[in-house]
Order: sequence, then C-alpha cells, then structure tokens
Amino acid sequence: MNTERYLTKSRFKLGLECPTKLFYTRKSEYVNQQLSNPFLEALAEGGFQVEELARMQYPDGIAILGNDWNYGLLAQKTEKLLQQDQVVIFEAAFLYNSLFIRVDILEKKGNHINLFEVKAKSVNANNHESFIGKRGGLTAGWSTYLYDVAFQKYVIQKCHPDWKIKSFLKLVNKDAVATVDGINQCFKISKSSDLRTGIIKKEGLLLDDLGENLLSDINIEVELEYIYKNNPLNETLGFEALLIMFRDHYAQDKKLIEPIGSQCKSCEYYTEPPTESAKSGFHDCWTTQLQITNQAANMPKVYDVWNFRGAKKLIESGKYFISDLNEADVNPQSEALKISNSERRWIQVEKEQQNDNTPFIELDGLKLEMSTWVYPLNFIDFETSMVALPFTAGRHPYEQTAFQFSHHIVYEDGRINHATEYLNATVGEFPNFKFVRALKQALEKNEGSIFRYHNHENTVLNQIHDQLADSNEPDKTELQAFIERITHSPGNRTKKWQGTRDMIDLYRVVKDYYYHPITEGSISIKAILPAVLNSSMFLKEKYANPIEDIQVTSKNFNEDHAFITIKDGLVISPYKTLPALFEDWSENQLEDLVSEMSSISDGGAALTAYSKLQFETMQESERLEISKGLLKYCELDTLAMVMIYEYFKSL
Repeated sequence: MNTERYLTKSRFKLGLECPTKLFYTRKSEYVNQQLSNPFLEALAEGGFQVEELARMQYPDGIAILGNDWNYGLLAQKTEKLLQQDQVVIFEAAFLYNSLFIRVDILEKKGNHINLFEVKAKSVNANNHESFIGKRGGLTAGWSTYLYDVAFQKYVIQKCHPDWKIKSFLKLVNKDAVATVDGINQCFKISKSSDLRTGIIKKEGLLLDDLGENLLSDINIEVELEYIYKNNPLNETLGFEALLIMFRDHYAQDKKLIEPIGSQCKSCEYYTEPPTESAKSGFHDCWTTQLQITNQAANMPKVYDVWNFRGAKKLIESGKYFISDLNEADVNPQSEALKISNSERRWIQVEKEQQNDNTPFIELDGLKLEMSTWVYPLNFIDFETSMVALPFTAGRHPYEQTAFQFSHHIVYEDGRINHATEYLNATVGEFPNFKFVRALKQALEKNEGSIFRYHNHENTVLNQIHDQLADSNEPDKTELQAFIERITHSPGNRTKKWQGTRDMIDLYRVVKDYYYHPITEGSISIKAILPAVLNSSMFLKEKYANPIEDIQVTSKNFNEDHAFITIKDGLVISPYKTLPALFEDWSENQLEDLVSEMSSISDGGAALTAYSKLQFETMQESERLEISKGLLKYCELDTLAMVMIYEYFKSL
C-alpha cells in the first residue's frame, strides 16, 4: 500500500457522493469544474466567521498550524499537546492506518473527549429533534455532516481506544438573538491571515464583547451509532467496511466503478472536449460503461428533462438519453390554454428528438393572461442577504435582510422608465423597514400590475411583514397593509390573504406559455433572457442600439451604452457584458483592497458585495465602486423582465 495517499475527510465525503471520484481527485489531468471561489463563498455564508466565533468560546484553545500536506507532522504536534490532562485543540490532527482527519475543536478532560464539528448550518435549538427520520434513514440535508463526524470519531477512537468520546455538531442557533451590533465586523476575512479560516479577529476581542451566544451544541451520539450500525448510505456494506474499501482503492490508485446514473448530472470531473492533458472523468465513466464514443456521451440525458421525477427510475431501467424516451415514459397530461408540467417535459423531449430549435408558445393562453394586466406595468427585483452572524443587534441568525430593489415601469405607449431604485449600504443599519417604505412609495404612484420573477419577492415581503409585527415602528400597520395588498400569504400561515394587487409571477407566465429548446429545460431568468433575445428580431434591433436612441431610461448606464451585443449572429447575454468593477484602478490600488470581485453578475456576488459593504474599515472609494456595481446588476434584473414582456407583447 502506498501510505503517501491518505483518505482524508474531504476524500471520504467525495467517495460517499460517488466512489469513482476517488480515482479522479488530485489528478491534474482530470479537469475539476468545481473551481468556485471558496474564499468569497465563505464571506457570503459566514462559514469561516462562525468557526472563529466558536473558537472564541475556548480562550485557552491552541491551534495546530503547519503544512496541511505533512500529515504525520500535524498528528505528532497534536499528540504532544494531548499529553496534557486538560487541553482544547483547534484543528487537532489524527492519523491511523492511512486515514487522516482534523477536528474543528477537540476538548480533552482526562480520557473524556468532546468532539465539535462547527458548521454555519442552522438549527432551531429550542425544538430540535433527532436527525434520524421517523421511518429510519437520516434527515435530508444532514447526512454529509453526520458521516463527516462519524469518520472523525472512528479514527480518533482507533488512535485512543480508552477514550470516552462525545460528538457534537456546533451549529448556528436560529432561535438566538444578537445582542450587540457589528458581530460580523469582529471577524474580517483576509487572505493575509495565517489561519486556515482566513480570519483576522478584531484586536483585543473578548467573548463578552460578542453578547449572547449564537451557537448551539447538538449531541449526535445516537445518530453516529445509527450510522455505525446501519450505514444508511450503503446498506450492503457496513460503515467500517465502506471506509476500508475507500481507503484501499484510493491508496492503490484503483478505480471503484459506480454505475452511471442521475448523480452524474452534478459531476465536477467534466470537460468538453476531453483530451489527453485535460481528461473528463464523466466521459470516462459513460463511454466505458455504455461502450459509446465521447460524442455519444454528450447527448442530452434523461436527467436533463425539466423537473422530471421519473428520471432516476428510467435510468436504472437502461434509458439514459432523451432519445431513448417515448410518450408513455413522460405521460403528458394536457391542460386548457396552458402548458402543463408534464406537457412541458414532453415538448422538451420531442423538440430534442426532432432536432427542432423553434420555440413553442401557447399563444391563446398567453393572450388571455396578458389581457388581464393593467398599465402601467411595474417590474421589481430584490437583492437580499441571510447571514449567520447578524449585522445588527435584535436580529436572528439567517434572518432575511432586504437591502436593494430595482423598479422599471412600462407604459402602454411602449415607453420604458427605470423609475426607482433603492440601495442601503449603511454600515450597521437594519434596512428592511426603510426598504419597504421606499418600495411602498414607488409602487403607490400608479395602480398598474406588479411583476416579480419567481417566489423570492413574495417570500421576502412576508418575512418583513412578520418583522414589522415584532417591531415598534410607528407606521407598521400601514406598511403591513401595503404588503398584504401586493402579496399573498404562504400556505403555512395562520392569517390568510390574497392581495388585490398581488404581484404577478413572470416565471409562472413563462412556465405556462413558453418553451424554447435553447434553455435546455431551465426557466431561470438567466436562461430565458438569451432565448427571447435570440428569437426576436425586434429586441435585437432595439437593444443593440445605445440607450439614447431607444425609449428606455436608465439610472446607472451611460447614454451610449447598448444592453446587448451580437457575435456570430447570437446575442450575448447582457449579464455577461456588465462592466468590470475597479476597471480604472491601478494594480497597487487593487492590492490594497479586500475585494476580489471582478464584477457583480449574479445574486451570489451581490450577496457577497453587501456583506463586504458592512465592514466599517472599507475604503470609501471601494464602497462607492461596489455600490455602483450592485445598482447596475439589479437594474439589469428588472430590465431583463421587461425584455421578456416585450417579446411576449410582440407575439
């Protein structure tokens, strides 16, 4: 056995996703598409900050620092500290028979050990129930974390058989309330930090400075025993046997063959076209198991059919590609004047099988739908944040924060006005009530129909409705009445309402009346926008012109800006042509900034940007630059809705 190849926690979890991935990981010739920036993701989600907050509970804790790849040395450092009768270690390292793990927080009191795995995932600690379902199996969304700790405890127990180990998930408690402002500012993310978390703590920070505890320790010993006994993720092998199989195959660089299936849809070891120097693990699996060419493996799969719950069963029966499907497999059920969900799936299948790239439009239903709309039309989009560490006192972890909206108005004569926008970038201010006041002022200037894209805006306003109920805002009754007028209540709410001006969901309109093969089944606005732009000569001719030449006003783009460009006959999505942030800055200026965003072109980047704006230490010049980027992005979101409307109108 090659003892240089250790099975670590991350590789163990990779094997649980798909055992074959253990062969592809850490091989430079296999392209890994999972190259998102964890640094920025952690900033947005608060994962590293939560870990440092957890460490604050153990002021005498000692961190094991050093080369992450020198596993033996890290384990030796840990064992040296464990000679003490009582000690708390951060990143404690254990190595046993080519199995290597590191523990977020390990607390030793004699031979009694508390093992803490820290996660930014939340739990309602006041009414927490077991992570084992009533019918057996692990609660959805928790198995990865539980198996992670099961692996850690297994290795530690092998290293120290006499230890009595209790295992905990240290999670964010959604029932807790922040009692101090600016907790997020106490934990600044920076690549200059020498800690694995990349966190620089505020100088002189003490636990008492952070107010009430926002974390909760959830004992998971029952769940771990269930895993060791039943191994619900692989019932044919026990936990230990599965672990040893992963270890041995990884150590010997031998491939474990996992049958291809619906899990392949999310495979990160994918590239097109595969070459000798840039191999595709995905293609290796499909071409080998089905004895087909790389080109054949690229054909659309059954799991690509939109919202198709029957995909897994059909793949297991040997139907892998959309070309294999027949009408009975999809069983389309018609619905008058609209595209039913099952019809939508069958339209996708038929158009793929017939190589038909034309859109399908249920025009009569669309006309009837649009006849109910009242001009002027109002299109709105929100940007929001839900972070683990609240920005302000009085708020819960992961409580909704609405910091920005954009609002376009379309008049019956075709004029398009970017009428209103709102961005609250003030540090340490809870923006929601000012946000809804500004929205109320904007939307009450006319009585036209209001449009959103999907459920987000309705959900956010319902949450602000609840926040107002718990507030002392003098106009809360008036604001709640406004929210009730333009929304509907979710199904689980005791108080029910359906607003007289309830927002129209443009996503639903698209789903019910429009399908284009270029979307590959997706109904996201990022997929629909290029489809309608490429279908419409009217939109191409209009939006390829500068703003000053069309009936459109903008608050954030210059008059000579054209929203679309056309390359090789195809429209490039306006999101891809958003100007880069800091484009006029020198390299030295950029090095001084904490920002690592080249542009704001999706919701995740917008959330990250707002999180960054909450740091008081940010330079004013960077704050202004990021704010400009947010305003452009959000304006484009509502303009995209307008473009989709214009396409439907032109039909």
